[in-house]
Amino acid sequence: MATLRTLLILGRVSNLPTVWSNCLAGWLLSGAQLDESFALLCLGGTCLYLGGMYLNDAFDAQFDQQHRSERPIPSGTIRVEAVWGWGFAWLGVGLACLFLFGKVTMILALLLALSILVYDAVHKMFAFSPVLMAACRFFLVMTANSVPSDRVDGPAIWSALALASYIVGLSYIARRETGSGPLSFWPCLFLAVPLVLAAIVNYGANEWRALMLSTLLLFWMVRCLRLAFWMPQRNVGRAVAGLLAGIPLVDWLAVWDGNGLVALIFGALFGLALLFQRFVPAT
Repeated sequence: MATLRTLLILGRVSNLPTVWSNCLAGWLLSGAQLDESFALLCLGGTCLYLGGMYLNDAFDAQFDQQHRSERPIPSGTIRVEAVWGWGFAWLGVGLACLFLFGKVTMILALLLALSILVYDAVHKMFAFSPVLMAACRFFLVMTANSVPSDRVDGPAIWSALALASYIVGLSYIARRETGSGPLSFWPCLFLAVPLVLAAIVNYGANEWRALMLSTLLLFWMVRCLRLAFWMPQRNVGRAVAGLLAGIPLVDWLAVWDGNGLVALIFGALFGLALLFQRFVPAT
């Protein structure tokens, strides 16, 4: 029997606050008030995320045997057959939760699950895999946005695309976590797209709020990138973990209109992601 810690590591549960953050951003961009449906949305998103992480390890079992022997499958703490079972079970529960909503939500949930499966299956084979990872987060935000009214709003599409761009930059760095070659900096410019979008769409009072949050997000990104690019001994893993924890900041930038409670929630999700990383690795 696998230990609880093994299951938590397989699920990379330290990143769950970023999943909830994506769900909250998508929901708020619909203009709807939070209700009991939001809890079901978060449950569905959580299960799909966990399924994707479990299947990621199942697909990567042979790679991890050579390059990441500390992972649960190669270390012998759980059998690969069990991980396959857990992974598909999580995906099934997640889809079951989201299928309780409207037709548009069901279609987007299926696209999200398909993106997860394709990413898990091919991400070690193709250079474009960061785009597939970005598609997973894009469809998560779109799914969340569609729940209240069973449709997708224009602002949510742009915000989800900006988040997807951030994920592309983050995922490029993550691909080099197990490698020793040089890192090119230009793909990391994708991280800045949320800042550009915020500068374009915000005006008036929102302009100052966007500037303040953009400065905070920029500071955090530079702090993380410093670990991968500008340290004598680069630490790509810590850089990636930090950028993952920064996802709630990206979501916060997309939705904040000055509401103090919203600021508190996104700030708490950012803090939770950092706290959880002390106990469970993010990558």
